[in-house]
Amino acid sequence: MTGDPEPISAQARRALEQELADLRDERWLVAGTLRESSASAGDQADQADQLRRADQLGRLDRRIEDITERLREAASAGPAPTDVVGVGSTVTVRFPDGETETLRIGEVAEALDQTLVTADSPLGRALLGRRPGDTVRYDTPDGPAAAVLVSIGEPPAS
Repeated sequence: MTGDPEPISAQARRALEQELADLRDERWLVAGTLRESSASAGDQADQADQLRRADQLGRLDRRIEDITERLREAASAGPAPTDVVGVGSTVTVRFPDGETETLRIGEVAEALDQTLVTADSPLGRALLGRRPGDTVRYDTPDGPAAAVLVSIGEPPAS
């Protein structure tokens, strides 16, 4: 990533907004149980449980803060770029074996989405800021790999 605020796709924004709502609900529940248990004195097990819930509350607060900041940054960044690869871009890449794939560059991994490449993955990092025709090199568990960026946006007509 460039260090500047990065735009995100509408789908990634919705996923972050849903996660934020879920985290706020969970935080409300955890905070409620923490208040209830602190009203009654307990044994060491109760105190340990209280500490665990306080830690959980801290983790929830940090994640809520991170998501809130990311959404704020994305709003100031504007839409995903169309002339260079950025978060939210749809790209078509060609691998050395001639196979082409259309992928989305996302920020948040989505379960069961085989077309999503996160921006912080090796291929995602290699593609960010590139233009059609550029060759990117990246590392895989099997060793170095390369691909050519064919297009940004919808795949070219066959």
